[in-house]
Amino acid sequence: MGLMRLLTAGLVSALMMAVLLQDASAASQWDEPAAALAGQIADILGPGQVRFTLRNASSIGNDDVPVIRRLLEQDLKSHGITVAGSESANAIRITLSENVRERLWVAEVVEGTETQVTMVHLDLAGAQSAQQASGMVLRSQQLFSTREPILSVLVAPGALIVLEPEQFVIYDHSGKTWREQRRVLIGQKRPLPRDPRGIIIPNNDLISFQAWLAGTECTGNDTAQDAGSWSIHCQESDDPWPIAAGADGNTPARISAFYNGARDYFTGVLAPNAGVDLPAFYTSAVIPRPAGGGAILVNGIDGKMQLLDTASSRAQPVAGTRDWGSDFAALNSGCGAGTQVIASGSGEAATDSLRAYEIPALEAVPASPPLAVNGAVTAMWPAPDNKSVFAVVRNTAAHAYEVDRVTAVCN
Repeated sequence: MGLMRLLTAGLVSALMMAVLLQDASAASQWDEPAAALAGQIADILGPGQVRFTLRNASSIGNDDVPVIRRLLEQDLKSHGITVAGSESANAIRITLSENVRERLWVAEVVEGTETQVTMVHLDLAGAQSAQQASGMVLRSQQLFSTREPILSVLVAPGALIVLEPEQFVIYDHSGKTWREQRRVLIGQKRPLPRDPRGIIIPNNDLISFQAWLAGTECTGNDTAQDAGSWSIHCQESDDPWPIAAGADGNTPARISAFYNGARDYFTGVLAPNAGVDLPAFYTSAVIPRPAGGGAILVNGIDGKMQLLDTASSRAQPVAGTRDWGSDFAALNSGCGAGTQVIASGSGEAATDSLRAYEIPALEAVPASPPLAVNGAVTAMWPAPDNKSVFAVVRNTAAHAYEVDRVTAVCN
């Protein structure tokens, strides 16, 4: 019996030592990124009590997650941040995620009504480098409001060109308001789809444009640079629409896609041919890639986001977009990675919102707190210089449509 007790005690000790060594190995692997992320959180939040949640959306083993949580809590405590219950108004939500190139530990830091995002990047081999996220904040300014549905607008010298489902309305600026000058009927010969869409693309001279609606293409010009002298002509056309312009000089200048006017979406066939078939989609944007070149981001009519890398001609799904609505646009803010995607909310809330995301690989990472808007976003597109985004918002309470200009402020 004595020998059996000795053997049993030895076995237990060996198992305990193995567990301790395994925990120590895991701790040594995750110690630096945990300390880096805790330091970034402390820079945002400062000492105090917080609610803390940790979600593993990566290939990190389930046995490592408690070790990472314990390291994070210890490092936060060293900065004066302690984990508390639901009574705290402040919260830290950490997601362990990854893409094909690297791991991303993303922390959403909620302080009262404000949310800031920070992250740590690790390569899949375990080496890591800390990086403060952009911490950008979106700002919105109402540009124009009307009771008629708005598909798109163009801000031109001395004029505002508003594209409605069946007409253009031209305004000039009078004091602090826009004053209607005249209307130009489009004269479509085909029935409009249930949810009509359209775009206006300015030419480089800024005094002429091209516009597209279902089955119709229009041109406009104003050589006198006066709101009353705009000349607009429309004709039937099945030519592809320009769907996206590059957010910087390294991405394609213009990509076009064929539009199914009867069903109100793009077919997925691009011009010029990208060498791959995209799914039918509603919205698109071109974003630069870290390795150079550009990629086309589309949301399929099935609600799934895909990214087509123009260098490899492969379309792949994008994670982290479950809360996105059907409208988004690229913004060259200069914050963080330089270019973000501004996306509307999923539409589940009573009022919509806009939020900035960065897509370093195949996952959308929040880069700003949500920006509440006065209704539902029905259209979105980048300004010609890509430094702001225009959003059409249907304000049900006011029975009006408004156009907001959305910009970013870097923290």
